Amino acid sequence: MNKPLIVILLVLGVALIAYNVTLVNFKSPFEGNSIIALIGILASLCAIVLLLIFVTSKKIHKKIEED
Repeated sequence: MNKPLIVILLVLGVALIAYNVTLVNFKSPFEGNSIIALIGILASLCAIVLLLIFVTSKKIHKKIEED
C-alpha cells in the first residue's frame, strides 16, 4: 500500500473514534446504543494499531533490503 492510502485510513480511523465518542452516553456506557459506540471505538483503535504495525514492518523490511 502506498503512503497516501495509509494516511487516509488513519484519518478515517480517528474520525470514526471521534464520531463514536459523541454517541456514548457516559451516564450508562454499557446500555443501549452506547455499547455499540464503544465497540466502534475499540474496532477503530484496532485498525489504527494494525496500520501502524504495517508501517513499522515496511520500514524494517526496507532497512533489511538496504543492507
